Amino acid sequence: MIRATYGGGPRAIYTRMAARALVLWKEHAARWRRQLFHGIGVLWLVESDDQYEKAALPILRDANIAFEELTSAETARRYPQINCERVRWAIYERDGGYLTARRACAAVLDGFRAEGGDYRELAVQPPQPNRGELATVTLTDGTTLAADRFVFACGPWMGSLFPDVIGNRVRSTQQEVFFFGTPPGDRRFTEEAMPVWADHGTHFMYGIPGNEWRGFKIADDTRGPDFDPTNGERLPRPEALQVARDYLAFRFPALKGAPLLESRVCQYENSPDEHFIVDRHPAAANVWLVGGGSGHGFKHGPAVGELVARWVLNGESPDEQFRLSRFAR
Repeated sequence: MIRATYGGGPRAIYTRMAARALVLWKEHAARWRRQLFHGIGVLWLVESDDQYEKAALPILRDANIAFEELTSAETARRYPQINCERVRWAIYERDGGYLTARRACAAVLDGFRAEGGDYRELAVQPPQPNRGELATVTLTDGTTLAADRFVFACGPWMGSLFPDVIGNRVRSTQQEVFFFGTPPGDRRFTEEAMPVWADHGTHFMYGIPGNEWRGFKIADDTRGPDFDPTNGERLPRPEALQVARDYLAFRFPALKGAPLLESRVCQYENSPDEHFIVDRHPAAANVWLVGGGSGHGFKHGPAVGELVARWVLNGESPDEQFRLSRFAR
């Protein structure tokens, strides 16, 4: 989901990064001739605690992001398929929307190969820096790769690859995603009729209508239990499904009892403060560690990549808020 607002710390920087990422997503889609972004807007439903959303308003204005503030009554009139009980007001981001993640990853790989890149689907053994630098890495097939600079963007595996430097500073959690069927012929729950939505209430629920006919997506942004990304079973917890069903029946009454079409178990790679980690390895100046997406990393991907490429290629220092040293403080 592409949205400009962000829930913690130096939010203005992340908002600007999200805005920059959206520009880059659109440029990449045009270059690769694939639809990666669906600009159907994003609706934030605000319940009792509105500090998060109130703090976002000046940031959105400063970043020149188009949005509307809607009252509860205005939201209900515009989207009658939503039960606006407990909704005090809402933010509608006109330029927001959602990304097709799997298609985007495939497009990046195809683009990388087209430019002469070499892609290998192998695991890497924990790197062993020596005398302040890393000369090679060893892959699981026994081959080695040599380079003058290395960038490790290993998602939930970052801690196991760098136990002394990262360790539990990247924590993987189980996050369930559910897709429900909508009544035949009822187009109120397609992306033609409503935007992506997020509900900051008892649970931080969000969802996407339509999903190119995949189903009505619902997910809970609340951090789940620890999850092993290598050996963990990708089976949703029954209690997580019940939370989704209860929420669906309340907020979208016409979908009460809707059939479950599909479910997935993903994972967040959480940093302690939910900010990105982008820094040099303390024992190897030619090694860069990039991670800590914390559930919002994918949408920022192109902007983060742009920053990392500049810092790595130009030998620049990373922004202080992304450095590992902040955890020592």
